[in-house]
Amino acid sequence: MSKGHGAFVWYELMTTDTKAAEAFYDDVVGWSSVDSGMPDANYTLFKTNDVRVAGLMTMPENALKMNIPPAWLGYVGVDDVDAAATKLAKLGGTVHRQPDDIPGVGRFAVVADPHGAVFALFRGIGDMPEISQMASGNIGWHELMAGDLATDLPFYQEMFGWRKDEGIDMGDMGTYQLFAHNGAQIGGMMTKPATIPTPPYWGFYFNVEALDAAIARSTAKGGKVVNGPMEVPGGAWVVNCVDPQGAYFNLVAPKR
Repeated sequence: MSKGHGAFVWYELMTTDTKAAEAFYDDVVGWSSVDSGMPDANYTLFKTNDVRVAGLMTMPENALKMNIPPAWLGYVGVDDVDAAATKLAKLGGTVHRQPDDIPGVGRFAVVADPHGAVFALFRGIGDMPEISQMASGNIGWHELMAGDLATDLPFYQEMFGWRKDEGIDMGDMGTYQLFAHNGAQIGGMMTKPATIPTPPYWGFYFNVEALDAAIARSTAKGGKVVNGPMEVPGGAWVVNCVDPQGAYFNLVAPKR
């Protein structure tokens, strides 16, 4: 396996109002946004320190017809998209969009784990830009609200070689299981509490310098706080939010 196999390499927001979303995230997270320049594609790039970290596009027509809400999608790098999609299906996952090429960019497939949490597989052409996980404006944490931690963790370990790390006892909510890739903690997962009325899902935490100021920027532009702010092990502060179009997102900062 290559170093990039199993790493989150891209993030993409599919939404109903790209101009509003662009202005919202540029202000809240501190990104700068530019048109991708891709022919025949209305696709915006979010950048931090001139390094591209995420993309923005209008929700496809078929997604709107299925009443799929605006959402962030995470792309996991793999050595071979076709082989990974085949393996995923054998492990009980679902391939929602068969492997396909993005001309000049790479190959991808949209998939879900055995309990329905959606993500994408990706193999790019050339190297993806590298940026510190904790850099301001980057995605500092990846969180799975799993259908069943006991079976989903082994699924991802088998798919991507993730290593089980520290487990945090959350009392009645069960265990919050940290996981690592190439020796570094990159996220956590837990069985989704019954009080969350959505299917299992992946969530992404955007690094900001100070949490309260970012929350104020979000609220001023129509975002809503759904949980937090709260301090997490290690001393960071996090908050779970919904943007004005209804997409779930999270913020993490070293201070309030």
